[in-house]
Amino acid sequence: MQRKKDKGQLIVLSGPSGVGKSTVIAELLSQRDNIYFSVSYTTRQPRVGEQDGINYNFVDRAEFERMIAAGELLEYAEYVNNYYGTSLKTIQDKLNSGVDVLLDIEVQGAAKVRSRCPDALFIFIIPPSFEELSRRLHRRNTDSEDVIAGRLEKARVEFREIPNYDYLVINDKVSGAVAEIEAVLTAAECRVNNRKSILTQFA
Repeated sequence: MQRKKDKGQLIVLSGPSGVGKSTVIAELLSQRDNIYFSVSYTTRQPRVGEQDGINYNFVDRAEFERMIAAGELLEYAEYVNNYYGTSLKTIQDKLNSGVDVLLDIEVQGAAKVRSRCPDALFIFIIPPSFEELSRRLHRRNTDSEDVIAGRLEKARVEFREIPNYDYLVINDKVSGAVAEIEAVLTAAECRVNNRKSILTQFA
């Protein structure tokens, strides 16, 4: 029996393109009840099979810029001429109702969240090796060689940000990566700060 928490935990997950974040997240969500995956807003066009409100909230540039001006975003970034961002209100509502919130954002966005939410857990997912990352990107068969080379170069830059994260999870097998993230979440739940409501009866 999982007790209802006073406040949810904000979890930030980053990792290079092709590391398998989406698969790991899908598996994690299927195993845990009390967790909400924050769906980002973006101005990019939906890819084949993507659904509005499930993969992303798709909005036009004018609406996104209105959200920026109104201070409605926890973080946002522009990447390959498209905006990506996270709604602040949705996250606050979930956390206040005791639900954990999971964000899948790149290192730029994560740095912004760190400055605004120092209590968040920051987890970086890496592949078992750089060669394996290259293999996974090639296996997707969605990008040209030039695009893959660009993604690998970007991954090298992102890896330099790893020291700013709390935890490093290796996605060799999905089940292993999920188990590592589960362990991190369990440890966070056991922090004294997160168990203050229980402590009152021992005072």
